Amino acid sequence: MLSALLGMHGALALAERSIDFHRDQLARLVHPERQIGPHEVSHLLDGTRRLAEAVAVREAQATSVAAVLQSLARVPAPASASPTPAPPAPAAPLMAQSAAHSR
Repeated sequence: MLSALLGMHGALALAERSIDFHRDQLARLVHPERQIGPHEVSHLLDGTRRLAEAVAVREAQATSVAAVLQSLARVPAPASASPTPAPPAPAAPLMAQSAAHSR
């Protein structure tokens, strides 16, 4: 379980770094002093696609980590106001009838 959580943490951290990188790259591409031509448009589209993928990965990893951590929470002990009844005892085995009749 710990190994899985550490793996998810690593994937989550990688997604966060990817989001930061692509967000910064898009900010440079749309800087007010910069011209946006046909060549830059393809870079903008690619950057937004990659940013969207990184956000989707982050959300999926965060949801998985939250579900795993929530499943590790302690369950409160059941209230024992009335003791649970014991299961019924098994019936006694029937005596097999003898094939020979007594005289």
